[in-house]
Amino acid sequence: MLAPRFLIWWQYPVALAIFDLDNTLLNGDSDHAWGEFLVARELVDGEAFRQANDRFYQQYQDGGLDINAYLRFALAPLTRYTLDELSELHRDFMAQFIAPMRQTRADALIQKHRSAGDHCMIMTATNTFITRPIALALGIPDIIGSEAEIVDGRYTGEPAGTPCFQEGKVTLLKERVAKQGLSLEGSTFYSDSHNDLPLLRLVDKPVAVDPDDRLRAEAERLGWPVISLRS
Repeated sequence: MLAPRFLIWWQYPVALAIFDLDNTLLNGDSDHAWGEFLVARELVDGEAFRQANDRFYQQYQDGGLDINAYLRFALAPLTRYTLDELSELHRDFMAQFIAPMRQTRADALIQKHRSAGDHCMIMTATNTFITRPIALALGIPDIIGSEAEIVDGRYTGEPAGTPCFQEGKVTLLKERVAKQGLSLEGSTFYSDSHNDLPLLRLVDKPVAVDPDDRLRAEAERLGWPVISLRS
């Protein structure tokens, strides 16, 4: 009786269910919100930081973001604190900014894939200091994001490795799939942003979620599903 089940497992490998985070699983942008949190707590030069934060966010929405310049801007405040101090700040951030962004339909979608036996993964351009605790709260420990350099237990303010942005998402996913022995066969990717078109074109089942105008137009042209997770 064991042999048939064993053969079926190999015939139907685990499928990847990949989720963008900001404005997809969350009803908001965690990266931009972290900047707002720092301003609200008076941990940065409020007006100057807010203006730069808004400017970078607009560049992202327009598709012209210099990801390395943005990462250096976003990571700079982390250099002022120990990892323990940052963890305490992040707990407050989660309660004040991220909890209100959670979406019941997003939680249900994750559970649908988990119940189907799919391997759930988050891919986000936002740095993993911000996003890893969010992913864990969503029940998805497998996350690929933009990494930050840590030396002697402190953030240096420098990015590390390939930024998880645009074509970088494709590069990093292929590396992770090879490392973990996964497959892109039957893979699904959910995203709101035209910045994710390279990865949406790679997977078998691209899904546009509350998409921006450019992604919506491309999804409609190619016949991709368009869904909403907003309440």
